[in-house]
Amino acid sequence: MANRIDRDQVKHVAELAKLEFTNNQLDALTPQLDEIIGLFESLSEVDTSNVEATSNVTDQINVMREDVADNWGQSEALLKNAPEAQDGYIMVPTIIDESED
Repeated sequence: MANRIDRDQVKHVAELAKLEFTNNQLDALTPQLDEIIGLFESLSEVDTSNVEATSNVTDQINVMREDVADNWGQSEALLKNAPEAQDGYIMVPTIIDESED
């Protein structure tokens, strides 16, 4: 193993990501991450000198539809599934009550 990353580095990155690992988990993750980094390093061995640079791997330019609102007439069916509805709206519990009782 080339030791491209050590246990302290894994622990530091985990702390930055707000992840908590036990010592046993750190011991298991460190060689796994080292192997993953090694796989990426192996890409540098590939000869890409005659490969044209690309910014897109497909010839499709825009496969998105127009963003147009559409009334599918399903409001009543939706409201039937709601626990409580009034005047065409779904009633939800009050989260912030700013009244001064």
